[in-house]
Amino acid sequence: MYEEIASNKRRSVILILVFVLLLAALGYFFGEFSGLGWWGLIIALILALALTFSSYYYSHILVLKATRAQPAKKEEYPHLVNSIEGLSIAAGIPQPDLYIINDPSPNAFATGRDPEHGVVAVTTGLIDRLDRLEIEGVLAHEIAHIRNYDTRIATLAAVMVGSVIILSTWLRRSFFFYGRGRSSSRKGGGAGAIIIIVALLLSILAPIFAQLIRLAISRRREYLADADGSLITRYPEGLARALEKISQDPRELQDASQAMAHLFIINPFRGKTVSRLFSTHPPLEERVKILRRM
Repeated sequence: MYEEIASNKRRSVILILVFVLLLAALGYFFGEFSGLGWWGLIIALILALALTFSSYYYSHILVLKATRAQPAKKEEYPHLVNSIEGLSIAAGIPQPDLYIINDPSPNAFATGRDPEHGVVAVTTGLIDRLDRLEIEGVLAHEIAHIRNYDTRIATLAAVMVGSVIILSTWLRRSFFFYGRGRSSSRKGGGAGAIIIIVALLLSILAPIFAQLIRLAISRRREYLADADGSLITRYPEGLARALEKISQDPRELQDASQAMAHLFIINPFRGKTVSRLFSTHPPLEERVKILRRM
């Protein structure tokens, strides 16, 4: 468990650093072609910070409203409330707010900007289909997301994708508006041509790379939550069985959207098959295999 946790944390850090470098490169080239110089990079950072601030404080409210989640009442769901209370104590974090989504498709997600503002939501379908140990495995997985600040990382990654797309558009427009720009006026001949080609390719390919990096981060954090959640319960088999049962249910979540698919423990869009490269979640078989060898 500890080896899996450490490995996934290292890979997540590397992916985020690559993201930052991509954003910095776009900001630099935008500055070169618009004549703003290093101000292009500063604008990129200001843009990313502004988007991050709004997403950081309000994303959990939007997700709960979108899924029509309602607060769980202890008299109606005593086992669920008691379980999340005990698991939170074991994880060493404040007890997250618990919400119920009235939907027959079994699934769950965690949101909230930090452990002090954590939220866990589960569907009625998950409550109906899973037994006590399996539900605890799912709750522990979601608590692990909160403990590891995964919602914050996911929000940061989504904001950076948005920033990369905006900067890529600005870069292409600045190239056409300002011609060869300040950079090529200083560096004539072959060097200027190379810079132009690199900038154009970057403006076209950067949004694709950014999206792939965001998806890779999402997959790594799922592996981490599996391992860390199993550390909380000390029973990986419960989560393994839960993942198998959830994946076997063909029903899709009614009020989910592609924008929030990465939040759920399993992709809520069952019928849509995508390649591993473009998936928000790791292959289920691989997740179960890792859990059962812990």
